[in-house]
Amino acid sequence: MLGATGQIGRAAVRALAEDGWEVTAASRGGGRDASWDADTRSVALDRDAEGALAAALGDGCDVLVDMVAYGGGHAAQLAGLSGRIGSAVVISSGAVYVDDGGRGFDTQDEPDGAARYPVPIPETQPTVAPGDATYATRKIQLERGLLAAGASLPVTLLRAGAVHGPYCRGPRELYFVKRALDGRRRRVLAHGGTSRFHPVHVSNLAELIRLAALRPGSRVLNAGDPEAPTVAEMGAAVDAVLGVETETVTVDGPPEDGVGLTPWSAPHPIVYDMAAAERELGYRPVTGYTASLPGTVEWIASELRGSTWSQAFPAMRRSYGEALFDYAAEDAWLERYDRRCRVSGTPGGSGRPAGGP
Repeated sequence: MLGATGQIGRAAVRALAEDGWEVTAASRGGGRDASWDADTRSVALDRDAEGALAAALGDGCDVLVDMVAYGGGHAAQLAGLSGRIGSAVVISSGAVYVDDGGRGFDTQDEPDGAARYPVPIPETQPTVAPGDATYATRKIQLERGLLAAGASLPVTLLRAGAVHGPYCRGPRELYFVKRALDGRRRRVLAHGGTSRFHPVHVSNLAELIRLAALRPGSRVLNAGDPEAPTVAEMGAAVDAVLGVETETVTVDGPPEDGVGLTPWSAPHPIVYDMAAAERELGYRPVTGYTASLPGTVEWIASELRGSTWSQAFPAMRRSYGEALFDYAAEDAWLERYDRRCRVSGTPGGSGRPAGGP
């Protein structure tokens, strides 16, 4: 397994070992997770070093699981070793999809760039064109290169939703957890709090990997949890885990100067169709979003102890900037909002059909 000590890899190694596979867990540092079986072999491997992956494969493997493949170069690397790989399971992303107008994740910051996907999104939905420009274009480049290998390398490509669970470098739940720990008892959610970005817990991804390893084939499958809650429902679920109550102020439309922005913010729902995974692999999720939250919240809270959020999660800082927790701007916005409510006689708080302050 490549990328074994990452968020998904830790759970996938454990699931495969429990299923009876002899697992070699490869990562740049060669580390191992404390929960792994003692028989799991860990090795240090830089898959981009010349000849390193070929040497590590030796006489070959029945299944190669790749968490970190990205772009045409990695597709060619795996295809070139197809004689020594029985089948492969490779993580891709739901970010590759575009709507019928060609809008997707790569156009969301453009005027009228918000995609209007069908609900749910099937694997037959159009995708971005392959290329080197963005994360999505490089992921579809990876997919096309691997699928072109045909029968010589059966590969299951898993288009993951918003991955959540412990060991995430950019945990979206941080948005709610940090606010609760900081004593914030009001939050602002854009788009009426109805944004839906289909999550997938690492244990559900691990289950899909386990099933795909048992049923080799060339296919693309969505990877998601059994439900896709709204961002307001997610916030309420995190509150319940932490035993706090937070007033939610909802506003129509996009965030204003960053206020109301969350890692799930989108004006239209992003929900993946899981019927193909159920049909082809017999997939049944092992957990759901709410059921899995306590472990995620506990891990995020532990990472924040003694650290600033940007120190604990630099990937989140790079993705969203300081605006994600700009409490001064948020308080100023809420003050204007409350004043407007008083003048108009409109009740404040959750569910208000507002258009901003």
